[in-house]
Amino acid sequence: MTGGAAIVDLRPPSDVMRLRRMGASFPTRLSFLRTLLRRLATERAKVSRPIWNIDAEGFGHAVYCVDLGGFTYSLIAVSTDLPPEQRTDRVIATAWDTTYVLYDGVPDAAEIARIAINAPKQEAARFTERDLVLSRANKSVRLFAHVIERLQAGLQPDADLVGQTGYLMRTTAVYGNGKFGIADRSVIADRPGLGGPFMAEMLTVWLIREFTHDLVEHIAGATLDPNLKRHLGIGNSTGLGMAPFLVSHPRLLNAWITARETALARVRAIPALSSDQIEQIYTLTIRAAEHLAQWQVPDAIGQSRIDVMRREWPQVAGLMTPDLMSGVDPLDRLWHAAAGVSIDTQELLAALMIEPFGGLVDDLCDDMATDQIPALSPTMTCADLHALLARDWAWAERDFDAKDACSQFWYVSEAKAEPRLGLRHEEPGAELESPLDVARQVCRMGKDLPRTGTVADFLSIHPHHRSAVRRVQSLAHAPYSEIRDNLIGEECLPIDMLRCKLAFFGAAKFDPKSDRWTRITLCQGAPLADELTADNADDWWLPTFAGDA
Repeated sequence: MTGGAAIVDLRPPSDVMRLRRMGASFPTRLSFLRTLLRRLATERAKVSRPIWNIDAEGFGHAVYCVDLGGFTYSLIAVSTDLPPEQRTDRVIATAWDTTYVLYDGVPDAAEIARIAINAPKQEAARFTERDLVLSRANKSVRLFAHVIERLQAGLQPDADLVGQTGYLMRTTAVYGNGKFGIADRSVIADRPGLGGPFMAEMLTVWLIREFTHDLVEHIAGATLDPNLKRHLGIGNSTGLGMAPFLVSHPRLLNAWITARETALARVRAIPALSSDQIEQIYTLTIRAAEHLAQWQVPDAIGQSRIDVMRREWPQVAGLMTPDLMSGVDPLDRLWHAAAGVSIDTQELLAALMIEPFGGLVDDLCDDMATDQIPALSPTMTCADLHALLARDWAWAERDFDAKDACSQFWYVSEAKAEPRLGLRHEEPGAELESPLDVARQVCRMGKDLPRTGTVADFLSIHPHHRSAVRRVQSLAHAPYSEIRDNLIGEECLPIDMLRCKLAFFGAAKFDPKSDRWTRITLCQGAPLADELTADNADDWWLPTFAGDA
């Protein structure tokens, strides 16, 4: 029993924590955007727009306010006239169409003026502890212009074009947690509604979406059809800067994966389904098929994986016979029956199975943040440390002198202070390598570790192994904390790490541009600010688009 709910065995880390499976992640009802909107709906939160200082061309600033957990937060949005030659999603950009700050409280005129000057400068500016999140976004130029043109002509935008793009703007960064002088997470970590992972960032994204809708309607002088507007989420371009987070925050990763795996295990342990639950699962199965049909990407590898899911999903649906679904332990039997499909289809099924059972799994969201700090235990015996290596780290053992085992290296760009990945045998800079070579560190530590004595004795002779020892010890009770692959080997694809994290944000429609960066859509299908209620806050998993505006 876990949290009062029956449970089957959780999937083993040796399966779950491989890059290929992490890179097949889908959003679930535990994803952070879903958690945020449930909270906003429960509190009957209302978004107001006390300031709209935007000219006819769409340039100026606006302020949106919302109450959450007894506090008021304000999004200050700044829209500027960006020359086409300066528009780029790359991190080297120094100018953007729009920039944003999520502010702690309601800003007065002086604070609005400060932010209106500083937000467009982003990293080059100075911020204060009242500034919680810093972001920027560029227009999807073609769709943005099309929407305005059609609205001004008294028409609604072309539904196919809206469906293909799915957003008016895409963010290129959503910074939180003390970066560039904004508030550290400790300022808001204990606040109701913002205590969970990335809640402030998700609130920022949801409010940015509202601004993008208001902006095109203001410029056009006409209103978007709600069905079209609801499908227009916020795009995002995410690259290597996000990838190391999962390595540098292993206990947080463990909390996220444990919550999801526990949810799946609880659902699989349900002894019988009601007719309403069966009907909901059938409805979601159809929705997932429609979502797959509408998910097209230019990337050949990405599209081939989508094509496999499209072929396999009817097979999975065919397993959901009335006899199976109305029988004993139906979802556990379904899970085992579908074991032969691809990893991508398995993870889609896992997300679907979790979806209808909020009352059974939503409490797990409360445990997805952690403030635990890794600590070294110098009194542990070397024999006990060897036992931990044998139990948890056998996957890390390999010949790191082999060329393919160390073909890549992580480093931080001096120009933009962002993580990058270099080719060790072709490019300079390996001497500046960041310590994301966890498997290599632990493997080398294990080779030097004696069978007798204490960790203190060992580190007095081999102090360079301190980080590896601390990691092994600290994660002994966090089974889902470690990516069980070689992150400097030639087989490492960073996009798998990106997708895992972005799925926990609530992202869908992954559109890989290489194995190092991807575009996604957030908030697509989510309720608009003026229609958010407890009834509609939670029914937008894998949204589909009818295009019948």
